[in-house]
Amino acid sequence: MTVLVMRLAAPLQSWGVASRFARRETQQYPSKSGILGLIAAAQGRRRTDPIEEALQGLAFGVRIDQPGRLVRDFQVALSIDKRQQFPLSQRYYLADAVFLAAVAGERQLVEGIREALRRPEFPLYLGRRSCPVTEPLVVGDLLEQSLDNALNDTDWQAARWYRRTQHTRVRLPIYRDLLEGDPDGQLRERVRDMPLSFDPVRREYGWRTVVEDFTTVTNPDGRNGHQPLAALGGE
Repeated sequence: MTVLVMRLAAPLQSWGVASRFARRETQQYPSKSGILGLIAAAQGRRRTDPIEEALQGLAFGVRIDQPGRLVRDFQVALSIDKRQQFPLSQRYYLADAVFLAAVAGERQLVEGIREALRRPEFPLYLGRRSCPVTEPLVVGDLLEQSLDNALNDTDWQAARWYRRTQHTRVRLPIYRDLLEGDPDGQLRERVRDMPLSFDPVRREYGWRTVVEDFTTVTNPDGRNGHQPLAALGGE
């Protein structure tokens, strides 16, 4: 299995999976639909184009390296002639967050995705158009290992200022697709963020099983002394 690792970092990100009407929420980590949409945009696909099974079949996972903070933005929209005001909307974002995202699949497919991300056909956003990607997006070379090993072994991507606020050992949450051979005892949940269609007329999403895991990293910039694991899901 070939793995491509991405660093998702920007002043603002928003990964909504259950937004409705005037309230647009974000979950705490990137969605599979959001990342496949980013890849499709890099490849030059339009929203009305069908989503290939090869893209849907990519194994996907996210590690929360820097959780950021939740911010809320109030927006008011006017009609073109400025005579009609639409309802006030609330939009939620993650500020100063950093995620490590990984996709895994057949090597030729993953190589093509890497090249597309380096030379995208359309601008790339982290969930919404107001959240452009911060470079570098692609982390290192392609990896010939399992998805879970890549999420566990890749270097911590948090900003140095954030590292200085944490302890000497930090526990990083991981959310990834259920993989063949995963033990039954792992914590799992069902999430509806598998894209079936991006067509604005009929957006459609399916369910996938997500495994909750974690890895622990050593933080040389952390606070000295005997400390518990950091509060990123730590003890």
